[in-house]
Amino acid sequence: MPEQEYLPPRRRGDPARSYRPDRDEEDPPPWADLPPVRPARPAGPGGSAGPSRDDPAPQRAQWDEPEAAENVAVPRPGRGGGRAMRAAARTRRRWLVLAGALVVAAGVAIAVVLLLPSGPGPAAVTPGTLITTFQPGELRQVPNACGTVPTATVRQYLPGKVSQASPLPVNGAAESACNWTVDSPPVYRLMELNLLAYAPNGLASGDGSATFAAIDGYDSALQAIQDPPKHSPNPRATVTSLSGLGNQADSTLQVFHAGGAITDVATVLVRYHNVVITVTLDGLEHSNRGSYGPVSSSALSAAALAFAQAAEASLH
Repeated sequence: MPEQEYLPPRRRGDPARSYRPDRDEEDPPPWADLPPVRPARPAGPGGSAGPSRDDPAPQRAQWDEPEAAENVAVPRPGRGGGRAMRAAARTRRRWLVLAGALVVAAGVAIAVVLLLPSGPGPAAVTPGTLITTFQPGELRQVPNACGTVPTATVRQYLPGKVSQASPLPVNGAAESACNWTVDSPPVYRLMELNLLAYAPNGLASGDGSATFAAIDGYDSALQAIQDPPKHSPNPRATVTSLSGLGNQADSTLQVFHAGGAITDVATVLVRYHNVVITVTLDGLEHSNRGSYGPVSSSALSAAALAFAQAAEASLH
């Protein structure tokens, strides 16, 4: 019986084919759409198959190392790169701290130069800026009001037994007040002296300086005496401008009528830079009880002026 050639069994669904012993594998059918099989490469000297000349060079994965910009060296892990980056960061921080310190020092130097007085007269101020510090010539505090008027002046204009009192100041060292009273019929006098140094105020007119704040305070006080608010019991005053006294000065006179009594009130207002001096002298011209009066309005005005002049002189 002749020896028959062995044929491998056909897989289900494969088309009919003939066995070709001269090939290890048959070519895939056209419908398989598979790439051609490259024949195995002979092993190299070390026993492993080496790359073929036709194979592309192996590509490093994108996550193997950071992608560096052109001409910028990127430190590699394991070769001191981390230490180099930390050292560079520390150097940058030192330079930033040094630069900040230089900027602060320069700002302090400029502020000192701007705040130092350059001589008599108002300090240089940039137009349109708000002044928040005292300027040359302005006072932060005022002297004791009771000590500003000499004893001889008190005796001259307030004859008789004088009682002196010093009300507690409301604004600390920036304000001082003193009262002198004579109550010996037919003479009744009450002299009140007040000194107030204004501070810079952003709500003041002009540049907000202490002087402008004092100007606003002076104008408000004069307006209240000259033209009292409607329905106010205070009478309108006659006003006389004074020259040669402070930066501003006015003398006013009012006559009060209350319950049959008549009181004349002489007031002198003086402004010296940022300080406002207010002197008020009450004289009882007629009372409904007791025998007081008469009073000379000109004498009252002269006495108030003398006290205001003494107080203004103490500010120089």
